[in-house]
Amino acid sequence: MLSYKWLMLCFVCILLLSFGYSYARTTQSRDKNSDQSWMTARRDSAGIAPDPRQLKDTAIVEIYTAPTYGWRGVVAVHPWIIFKRAGETEYTRYDVISWGSDDVVRRNSTVPDGYWFGSRPKLLVDHRGTAAQAMIPQIEAAIKSYPYPHTYHAWPGPNSNTFMAHIGREVPQLGLDLPANAIGKDYRSLLNPVGLPPSGRGLQVSLLGVLAVTLGVEEGIEVNVLGLNLGVDIKSPALRLPFIGRLGPDPVVKAEASGS
Repeated sequence: MLSYKWLMLCFVCILLLSFGYSYARTTQSRDKNSDQSWMTARRDSAGIAPDPRQLKDTAIVEIYTAPTYGWRGVVAVHPWIIFKRAGETEYTRYDVISWGSDDVVRRNSTVPDGYWFGSRPKLLVDHRGTAAQAMIPQIEAAIKSYPYPHTYHAWPGPNSNTFMAHIGREVPQLGLDLPANAIGKDYRSLLNPVGLPPSGRGLQVSLLGVLAVTLGVEEGIEVNVLGLNLGVDIKSPALRLPFIGRLGPDPVVKAEASGS
């Protein structure tokens, strides 16, 4: 009984410290010249994506995340994917958005690498060249096969992170590692509680994203309790924590540039 109480106390302390750290970091990441109204917050380019015109002959696939708008940005992130084939001079962007239409999967809702309502995006995946070219049809097929195109629930899912996790499972070549604060990435239906993790390589057991255990090549070891994820990244050593996402050096995102 005593050990259980200490375990719970440690868990609560981790939650409080993670929340405080995330609050400070998220506040700093927002555009300081914006009043953070959803109508006026920055949505322009963050200048991260390579110029598609200069790299016209190169296929590119990138995935971004940014803190969600408002108070939810302290606890969760919003992801999206952009891509272009060799020969194209514009990116195509896909993400899941809860407002404005019954179809939550949106195409080109805003600029490819734009601030997400004032929050600067972070690059998670960058593939270029022949590998990226080969992935794009698989990505498009994964988008079409997303099981919840008309359903959105901020917690526990399905939501924007559920959508990106679906793409990662269908296209493991992406090597996607959604952070621990990507709430909804572990969402699985009651009829499909066991399967691949969002990275597409490993094993995940999840009860509607409320209780889950993940063992993945990219994720390492992660436990989900009520949508709060704790774990250890083994491939790129770091702690995986709720609210924060990752505590430790960020993995190096290398652009694969093999041909066009």
